[in-house]
Amino acid sequence: MEKKIKELTRAEEQVMQILWKQGKGYVKDLVNQFPEPKPAYNTVSTIIRILEKKGVVAHKSYGNTHEYYPLLTREEYSKRYLGSFVNRFFGNSYHNLVSFFAEHEQVSLQELEEIRHIVEKEISKKRKK
Repeated sequence: MEKKIKELTRAEEQVMQILWKQGKGYVKDLVNQFPEPKPAYNTVSTIIRILEKKGVVAHKSYGNTHEYYPLLTREEYSKRYLGSFVNRFFGNSYHNLVSFFAEHEQVSLQELEEIRHIVEKEISKKRKK
């Protein structure tokens, strides 16, 4: 059974994006990866502790210094978050999600063709099973 994780805030996601890219890092390393204006060291330190409480980040201690690393991959988080999003906003229907974007968003013909190609490929795979 998948462990339920709490949805991340925008600030938490920014820190996680850096950790996913870097693999691990100290708070000062994370701060340095932010674009200008960089957040305060204490702000990033607080966010990283919240991420630890949420169970998505852990650390290794080297004396008084902590090196942080993610406990789930970007793909694992994306899958869980997207599933929750589809459930909340589209009645747990991917059909409704795709229909919404195809009808209401500025999706180009090329993007729709690419989506169709991906879907056809997945249909073919599932038929072979």
